[in-house]
Amino acid sequence: MELNNETMKKIKSLIIFTAVIIACLWKYEDVLRIFRFVFHVTLPFILGGAIAFVLNVPMNFVERHLFTPEKVSKGSLSGRLARPVSMLIVIFSVFGVVALVMFVVIPQLAETFANLGQSIQAFIPQVQKWALDISHGNREIMEWVNDLEFDWDRIMSTGIDFLGNGAGSLLDSTITAAKSIVSSVTTFFIAFVFAVYILLQKEKLSIQVKKVLYAFVRKGRAEAALEVLSLTYNTFSSFLTGQCVEAIILGAMFVVTMWIFRLPYALLVGILIAFTALIPIFGAFIGCIVGAFLIFMVEPVKALIFIAVFLVLQQIEGNLIYPHVVGNSVGLPSIWVLAAVSVGGSLMGVVGMLIFIPIVSVVYALFREVVYLKLKKRGIKPEEIV
Repeated sequence: MELNNETMKKIKSLIIFTAVIIACLWKYEDVLRIFRFVFHVTLPFILGGAIAFVLNVPMNFVERHLFTPEKVSKGSLSGRLARPVSMLIVIFSVFGVVALVMFVVIPQLAETFANLGQSIQAFIPQVQKWALDISHGNREIMEWVNDLEFDWDRIMSTGIDFLGNGAGSLLDSTITAAKSIVSSVTTFFIAFVFAVYILLQKEKLSIQVKKVLYAFVRKGRAEAALEVLSLTYNTFSSFLTGQCVEAIILGAMFVVTMWIFRLPYALLVGILIAFTALIPIFGAFIGCIVGAFLIFMVEPVKALIFIAVFLVLQQIEGNLIYPHVVGNSVGLPSIWVLAAVSVGGSLMGVVGMLIFIPIVSVVYALFREVVYLKLKKRGIKPEEIV
């Protein structure tokens, strides 16, 4: 091998890279400590970027439909106000949804759980009566049913005693908790301001990133990186849009259907299922379990009706709505969607379920493109393989 300047640069880069890897493995505790410190410092900006990415999707929609090029000119006042007005509409909409949850759903949940004790106490005699009718006086079953007790006052007393005994430790940790709350609020405020800046200056920031990329990376690799970033953004935005639209449609279907069948907690269960439906595949079932439990405590027969309604609407949603609204947006086969949800949930919980589907979709699209290029180089057409 000829030792020219290019070869020497590659050897030096390989030596430096090997030395860095060995040093990181040798002092891995210090490296992890540094990574944790860097992550703590950059957390507001990472969170701000995530907030900007999420808000950018509805903001683009509002800006495209309210401020079209036919309606406004670029240099006019309306053209300059298009971006800030669209951003404010989206931000106020998000705060409106949060306020709806806080002032409608949460109070209704609190009232439901406040009356839960009375519902259970009234429900136990019904269970005993049903057991008597079903068992036809069977001694063993009746003895077990008659032993059922539910002392709500004793449960509340136990909870108060627990809180009282733990009050000392809670007081000791008050300062720590206050510091944590102040730190979280400060982090969110910095992240929110950073997100607003990104949304207002996203074209300028995009140009700056491209300049840096072309300055330090070869042109071919820079173009490939930009193509991957564009594919990632389009996949994530399509998935986010589809998932939100699908959740709204499903929640509205439950509210209307439960209202028609005169089922209790129609609005509460509909909003709950709309939120839990954001979790792919398994989310709506979580809302079904909670909704069925709440209805069961009030009217057990209607809980069975609710489960039947859920199964019907779930089939409609899974076979008609989800494939058209979400499935086509990511272009990922169902088996890989299930794998992405399972792996993402195991690694990162609910957040992993949400982000792993578009991540796996991007990897799937890139790998498919590589496979097709390899087949093309070998003179094999993909459609010929059966």
